[in-house]
Amino acid sequence: MRNYMKLETNWLFTKEPQTDVPVTLNESWETVTLPHSWNRYDGQDGKADFYRGKCWYVKELDLAGRKPAARVYVEVPAASSACEVYINGQKAVEHEGGYSLFRADITSYLKDKENILSIMVNNEHQDQIYPQMADFTFYGGLYRGVNLIYVPETHFDLDYYGSQGLIVSSSITGEKQAKVTLHAYVENPGESDQVLFTIYDQDKKETAVIARPAEKDTAVEITLTDIHLWQGVEDPYLYGVEALLVRHNEVLDEVHTRHGFREFSVDPQKGFYLNGVLTPLRGVSRHQDRLDLGNALTYKEHLEDAQLIRELGANTIRLAHYQHSQDFYDICDEMGFVIWAEIPFISSMNPLPAAHENCISQMKELIFQNYNHASICFWGISNEITIGGDSNPQLTENLKDLNRLVHELDPGRLSTMAQVSQLSMEDEQNQITDVLSYNHYFGWYQGKMTDNEKWLDAFHAMHPGRALGISEYGCEGIITYHNDDPKAGDYSEEYQALYHEHMVKIINERPWLWATHIWNMFDFGCDARDEGGVAGRNNKGLVTLDRKVKKDIFYLYQSYWSKNPVLHICSKRYAKRAQDKITVKIYSNSPEVELFADGVLVEKKSADHVFVFENVSLNDGFTTITAKAGGLTDTTCFEKVTEPYAPYVLVEDESDTGVTNWFDDVDVTQKRPLTFDEAYFSIKDTMNDILKNDEASSVLVNSISSMMGMKLKKSMLAIMGSQTLEGMSSKLPAKEGVDGEAIISYINSELQKIKK
Repeated sequence: MRNYMKLETNWLFTKEPQTDVPVTLNESWETVTLPHSWNRYDGQDGKADFYRGKCWYVKELDLAGRKPAARVYVEVPAASSACEVYINGQKAVEHEGGYSLFRADITSYLKDKENILSIMVNNEHQDQIYPQMADFTFYGGLYRGVNLIYVPETHFDLDYYGSQGLIVSSSITGEKQAKVTLHAYVENPGESDQVLFTIYDQDKKETAVIARPAEKDTAVEITLTDIHLWQGVEDPYLYGVEALLVRHNEVLDEVHTRHGFREFSVDPQKGFYLNGVLTPLRGVSRHQDRLDLGNALTYKEHLEDAQLIRELGANTIRLAHYQHSQDFYDICDEMGFVIWAEIPFISSMNPLPAAHENCISQMKELIFQNYNHASICFWGISNEITIGGDSNPQLTENLKDLNRLVHELDPGRLSTMAQVSQLSMEDEQNQITDVLSYNHYFGWYQGKMTDNEKWLDAFHAMHPGRALGISEYGCEGIITYHNDDPKAGDYSEEYQALYHEHMVKIINERPWLWATHIWNMFDFGCDARDEGGVAGRNNKGLVTLDRKVKKDIFYLYQSYWSKNPVLHICSKRYAKRAQDKITVKIYSNSPEVELFADGVLVEKKSADHVFVFENVSLNDGFTTITAKAGGLTDTTCFEKVTEPYAPYVLVEDESDTGVTNWFDDVDVTQKRPLTFDEAYFSIKDTMNDILKNDEASSVLVNSISSMMGMKLKKSMLAIMGSQTLEGMSSKLPAKEGVDGEAIISYINSELQKIKK
């Protein structure tokens, strides 16, 4: 029988370089428990210098539970981002890609007595491994643990792209009827061996039992009647599927999975259908990290995240921008979320053939490892892959290649991709995948809030046959900043509220949007960022990075999406008010709300989700404000003060922000000779190296800001990290009338004046 062991404790860890593979236990190393990330602190401190390099984990293996002749596998659910596994100094496997599972049969490397497992994990930049760059921290570590698996010589396959060895698919063939196809993959089947399939309902009652002679690919089709459909969050009904590998009267091996019977489609004019029921997909995106943990989450944290999303009332999650934990996919199956799962083909394409092969490998792992999850309906092939500039033929062909692969491996699901806002509506890329979404930040990074609906309506009119969604939208909100007259860029909770009030309304008015995903459910780590006075993270979440505080907009969406009664007074953290009269805003799904001040009724108002009570008088000192609706009560208090409370207003440091008129006195129409004196900075240096020097940083930030026609922060360029300006030069979008090549030559000439 299969025996599964978690290797959690007594690991020895070091960042120190090793000349040879460690084959002994060095007690001077740090003792750690898995899951573990070495960037749980420095990956969130905003210094843009989180450790990226090779680290080692070493542990002695206890094989006392191993049966004679059992094969032993090491299973690594994820190691970011390259990994080598050694047993007693011999390499068992290497893997490239930081978010997917891989295994190695280590039986032949084992000794009778002491066995040392040594694992090298490396999160430094490598040209052939995605992601190349992105707006999040690339945490290093064995952050999903390590496992041992004991199996007999004959067992269900463990070697094919980290898959289970059991594939279940189905198609609805009539009312309450479905055809089920089962594939069990067996290694070294014996002549008399059998595979015994059992399908059982949610109450563990057997629905079907099928026996088949064991083969390399043991396949069977069966028709089931009276099936119970998986209906998303409304009714996430799951069947169990078991495969037993039987020899005579003994079970050699077993695997278990679950299955949800469902069919779905997308209509460009109406939206998403689940089992024939029109189901507008409205939800969030999610990153997998947390404060002081990095991405080393346990089941407990994954469950808490899902519960918060369910509390919000969302019915879909975009799992950005990589493969997530099996724990989270399992929870999504159970809770009924419709999932968009994707690979980290994000922000920048490396033209190397090896990089494309890594993309293909990560896509295969994503699909094969997650094929049985009912919640996954969409495979995402890329995110903002043209953010550095326009698309090119090689990129387009790579995307087409990935799309073909998705349909070859899994014809039962739809492909999708998330485009950057600047990509032209007419671009060929928009015709590649089955459905399409765009990331839009009108009203935050550029333009006005109302540009969102203008763009959406224009695209829908131009491409009425293309299903369009919004894969990202949002703005930063920091709970200590407040403003009575909120504006884009003030980072106030009030502007974040205004933005999302606008967005949820226009989305509601456009049911043809097949899916919309807020960016982001949670604040998340990005060590290069330093925005709004809060370094080391992206602050666009509905909930803070530590999961302790729900921002006002959490309750806005809850009032739209949740079926439970909702009542929330906004701006409670804007506690000190330097006014005699204030505006009180309330979110509720009740048709009417009553507002009281110190127990006296102020007004009873009818509205649609957003209730605004103006000219509410404050008494001297503290005034208790109470809202009542639908049997709920919410209470807070505001203090009247004589002067505005200064900490509520962000005072921006403009020193690291570029200017858009940097070239006013510079001739940037002529191309300058490219020289590269290594003693001085040049476009061949990485963004990180340039940004560490104040003078060189000033040239870079101001020049690119002027080139693009928008004010850029140092932290925005720091996201490009190990990329060189030379490598990025062909991708940087220049504003109309600007010669990008001439400007790059100018930047190089200026950098060559600055000694390293």
